[in-house]
Amino acid sequence: MKVKNLFIYNFNILHNILNELTLDLNFKIFFIDNKDFLKRSIKNLDNYLVISNKRYSDINNLVVFDDLPIDIFNLLEKINIEFLKLKFHSQSQIKISGYMINLNSREILKDEVRLKLTEKEINTIIYLSRLAKPVNINELQENVWGYQSDIETHTVETHIYRLRKKILNTFKDSEFIVSKKDGYLIY
Repeated sequence: MKVKNLFIYNFNILHNILNELTLDLNFKIFFIDNKDFLKRSIKNLDNYLVISNKRYSDINNLVVFDDLPIDIFNLLEKINIEFLKLKFHSQSQIKISGYMINLNSREILKDEVRLKLTEKEINTIIYLSRLAKPVNINELQENVWGYQSDIETHTVETHIYRLRKKILNTFKDSEFIVSKKDGYLIY
C-alpha cells in the first residue's frame, strides 16, 4: 500500500493538532512554511495532499480548510475522503504509447489535445496495449465485442478504421494502432 503524505502548508494550529494524533493517523504529516520547499517535496510524489487555510492556485492537490472550527472527526473524515478521491483519480488514468487515457471522461490526451472516445474504442486501445503482440480480428471480436469468432462480421475492422482515422485527424499520428499481417498492435 502506498504511503499517504499530508503536507500542512502555513497552518501551524492544524499541524499541532494532527501531530498529537500521529499514532492514530493512516497518513504521514509534514509541516512546511516555504512554498519552494513544498514544491520540491511533492515533485516526485503521487499520493499526497496539501492542506492550508488559504487558496493557492499554483499548488496541486490542495485542500483548503477555512471554515473553522471543525470537529476533529469531521476533519479526519474529510482528509480521508480527499485521499480516496485522489486514489480514484489516479486509477482512472492510463498511459499508453505517449498518450494519457482518462477512463472517467473517456478521453485520450496528448500535448493538451483531447479526443472523446467511445467505451468500445477505449476497451480496444487498452486490450491492444496490454498485449505485446499483434491481436487478430477473431480475438478482438471475442474479448472486446463478445462475438463468437465464427460469425462473419466486419465490426472490428470498421471500428479500428474509424478509431485510427480519429487519431490521425486529431493527433496527426498514423502509427498509434499499427496493422500487421497477423493483427493489430499498439507499441
